[in-house]
Order: sequence, then C-alpha cells, then structure tokens
Amino acid sequence: MREICFDTETTGRSVDLGDRIVEIGALELIDHVPTGNIFHEYINPERDVPDEVVAIHGLTNEFLADKPKFYEIAQKWVDFVGDDGIFVAHNAQFDMSFLNFELKNCGFNTYDDDRVVDTWVMARKKFPGKHNSLDALCERFSVDASARTFHGALLDAQLLADVYYKLLYGDGNQGFLLNEPLLKTNKNLNNKKVQIINRKFSLSEQEIAEHRAFLEKNIKNPLWLSDEVKADV
Repeated sequence: MREICFDTETTGRSVDLGDRIVEIGALELIDHVPTGNIFHEYINPERDVPDEVVAIHGLTNEFLADKPKFYEIAQKWVDFVGDDGIFVAHNAQFDMSFLNFELKNCGFNTYDDDRVVDTWVMARKKFPGKHNSLDALCERFSVDASARTFHGALLDAQLLADVYYKLLYGDGNQGFLLNEPLLKTNKNLNNKKVQIINRKFSLSEQEIAEHRAFLEKNIKNPLWLSDEVKADV
C-alpha cells in the first residue's frame, strides 16, 4: 500500500476567506513505513501573511517573496503523488480543502475524499474525550517533537508518520514485526538486491608457491596441504 503523509502551512484558516498555501511537505509510505522519498516546497501565496499566522509557522512575507507560486510546483506535486497515493493528514479536511483549491486554480484534477485517511478522526475514536492534536499525540506516544518550535509542514508530516504508525499498531514495535505485507515486500526486495556473478581467478606458479610457503611456515600441518585435499585441487 502506498500512502502520502502530508501537511500544509497556510496564510489563515479558510480558502473561502482568500487564504493560500505557503508550505507543503510530504513523505511517501509503503505499508505505513517511510521510504525516504519526500516532497517539500515553500510557496509564494501571492498575498500577505498576517502577523498572527507568522507567529505560528514563522514564514514571513519577505521569506516567501522569491519562492515559487503554486502553479509552478503543481505538476511536481501531482507527479509525486501519482495515481495510487492515499493521503494521510491530521485534520485532513483542512489540508485537503486548500490542496484541492490550489489544484483546481491550476487546472488540475482534485482529489476525492475516499483517497484520504484522517489521523485526527482515528485518534478521536481511539481516545474519546481526550486532546488529540498532533502535539498531544506525540506526547502520548512518546514521539520526540522537541524540534517543533514552529509549525513546519515537512517536520509535521514526519511526526505524523510516526503517530499514524502507532495509531495503527499501538505504542512500541509490535506493529512493525506483525506487518506481514511489509515483511513480504522487504523479502521480495532483498531477493532482487544482489546478483552473484561466478568469477574465476588465475594464479601464477610463483604466487601459488609463495602462498604455499607462507602456510607451511605459519600453520602446523594445515589440512588443505594434505595429500587428500591436494588430490581434489
């Protein structure tokens, strides 16, 4: 199973109020485990970022001024996601509304709800009546979020990938060990990883004599120099 764990940072709360994406970060998961394949872009929103929002993610108008506009990175995003990627996001309705708005503005197809996994919804079912923000889940699952001094799309996507795994399998490593599809995938990859080539090396008579002299000098009665073994050489 291929999933895209992602997060966005924006200029505000709603596309209906004219807000836009300023950062998008994502990582690819295969059978819920990160592959190391990531997507990350800062984006010029073509509008001002309010000071109260800058205080959350730290992305100022000056910093974003020379960054690409969304339409300039849209194809790169679509290629990264592909046709088979299932989205994983925390409070996914928020992120998907912005993402689909930006894609539609660029003339790209939008994404359907059936391609989305919302970890906030998962957490509410698993921990009813408790705080289920990303910070709260990181603390609950002992995920190190100490680098999260500001909200950042790629960092939050990486933290979310860990939280998502633990929501699925519980705290600890038992989920990974019991993940049969992952084990099967890794086994298939390992089977294809190395091709052994049969090679023969020719030694000169002098090299053979020198090696033999070394063995006779340093090893007492070496088995491989016995008449029985020499007969098989």
